[in-house]
Amino acid sequence: MKILRTPDERFETLPEFPWAPHYMTVTDDDGTDIRIHFVDEGPRDAAPILLMHGNPTWAFLYRHMIPGLLATGRRVIAVDLVGCGRSDKPAAKSDYTLARHYDWMGKWLTQMDLSDITLFCQDWGGNIGLYLVAQHPERFARVIAANTGLPLGEGESEFMKMWVGMMREATAFPWPMLEAGMQRKLTGEELAAYHAPFPSSDYEAGIIQFPVLIAVQTDNPGAPLNRAAWAKLATFDKPFLTLFGDLDPVARGWDRRAQAHIPGAAGQRHHNIPTANHFIQEDAPEELLAHIIPFLDVN
Repeated sequence: MKILRTPDERFETLPEFPWAPHYMTVTDDDGTDIRIHFVDEGPRDAAPILLMHGNPTWAFLYRHMIPGLLATGRRVIAVDLVGCGRSDKPAAKSDYTLARHYDWMGKWLTQMDLSDITLFCQDWGGNIGLYLVAQHPERFARVIAANTGLPLGEGESEFMKMWVGMMREATAFPWPMLEAGMQRKLTGEELAAYHAPFPSSDYEAGIIQFPVLIAVQTDNPGAPLNRAAWAKLATFDKPFLTLFGDLDPVARGWDRRAQAHIPGAAGQRHHNIPTANHFIQEDAPEELLAHIIPFLDVN
């Protein structure tokens, strides 16, 4: 694999994002080393909160939540998926498969040797994160799923047909889709921060390919992996909370499905935010914290 690495100077003027970068290298099965970036703040001996983002965002998405989570005394880790943020970017769309994403992040998780994890996951952070929960349930103490799901190859919604069809032949990411997924208007500095990982479309192979990897089609190669993980989640009895935005067109209805399927979701104070779209961390960070922190305290 050819690997691209975003120059550090692209990240020099990020608004409201003062945290130093941390890196860990994982090795793909073909022998390629891939450097993964993460924010890592708070006491190293405290129970970690792992924040996992979606497409085309990165750890910057959590800038309004990290301070409130740190105030609980916990360790807060916000990781960038491969192809995103300050993580390395394999250069070809064909380098990215769902199995590889699972492998890369599974290797990162085990090399970090994290345990007693609270996972907060959204969009692709949930697809990949929930797979990790299914594979390593002993490492996770609780899960909060927001605007995400685990596609099982059951067919495409009209939105997914549009999104996947548009991206299958794309050579550059359609950046207006970022703000289409939130209710608030980003400042120029915030928008530049989301663009920072991608000096040109050459760096965008991962975020272009993500929609094609969504395992909604019956013949999608990722669907069997997800179905196996979904079966394992039927035995996950640790606390599982859903916090969804009512305006999100992507994962609508998956919260109810998870509540019925995952034992740890029983009796939790699930919540929907009427004013939040897909990127719920931008639209309602304070409301999210108002539900996350009591969930941490009670469980």
